[in-house]
Amino acid sequence: MNLQFPGQFPAYRPRRLRQSPALRRLVSETQLSAGRLVLPLFVRSGRHVRRPIAAMPGVFQLSPDELVREATRAHRAGVPAVLLFGIPEAKDNHASGAYASQGIVQRAVRLLKRELPGLLVITDVCLCEYMEHGHCGLVQRDKEGTKILNDPTLKLLARTAASHVEAGADIVAPSDMMDGRVRAIREQLDKLGFTDAPILSYAAKFASAFYGPFREAAESAPKFGDRRSYQMDSGNAAEALREVALDLQEGADIVMVKPALAYLDIIHRVKTTFGYPTAAYSVSAEYSMIKAAAAKGWIDERAVTLESLLAMRRAGADILVTYSAVDAAGWLAE
Repeated sequence: MNLQFPGQFPAYRPRRLRQSPALRRLVSETQLSAGRLVLPLFVRSGRHVRRPIAAMPGVFQLSPDELVREATRAHRAGVPAVLLFGIPEAKDNHASGAYASQGIVQRAVRLLKRELPGLLVITDVCLCEYMEHGHCGLVQRDKEGTKILNDPTLKLLARTAASHVEAGADIVAPSDMMDGRVRAIREQLDKLGFTDAPILSYAAKFASAFYGPFREAAESAPKFGDRRSYQMDSGNAAEALREVALDLQEGADIVMVKPALAYLDIIHRVKTTFGYPTAAYSVSAEYSMIKAAAAKGWIDERAVTLESLLAMRRAGADILVTYSAVDAAGWLAE
């Protein structure tokens, strides 16, 4: 941006436009609104189940009936969308629960669309929660070691995404970081006639220490190794742009950067480079650290949460995925 300075002090006084709340709002460059928020929710089988996540105060694994209650509360607060993660009753080495027609996510989607037709339902498309070993793809073991297989996994991801859309999902969001998965999903959806179903790709998903609490919530921690062979290296910004470019070429409609706060520079580069709708995922540890510090009385939870979300918007994010969505919507309405 080419800054054209209007003058010098005392002719130019920036404080003139900071004299009242109304004046500050009038000239605000970046604003938050509830309409940009997405609430992640974790669903499991059962009735009247609200299983607390110890590392994430205020977040629960919910049975479908409680899921509807939580989604209703969010929708009434002005949050337009939820992002669903499923916890299956059983796991195997082919993630069969991920694409089962009566899988937990598929059942939850049908229920949400029946009870809250105006709510946008986004489904996370991944296999880790459904795999016995906890990885996001099929595993090959031989005398040379263990390998996460890319291409054979694509068929399962495409099948999972299609089952979600068939159940009524408004948007599917692949988070696995397998190469080519957006193309595989787009081709499968189009083949089945779901040409209008959008794909929100976790395009720049980094291998991050900030995911720790989530793995408790989703019961998805890998039983061996880590995910660095498919999630991105934290130091690679140029590669993030290449990842985003590939996903857009393959048919992604929205791209996501995950995590958010430690990767604001990536959010900014993605938005300014491509101009596509861009999401930022404020991940579990970001949420938990604020909650923990607030519980100690060290910070103002409301002020820090809203400032953090504003930073994501200022960096270029159009969509904010946050576990604080309902609280933030309430604060913004005051």
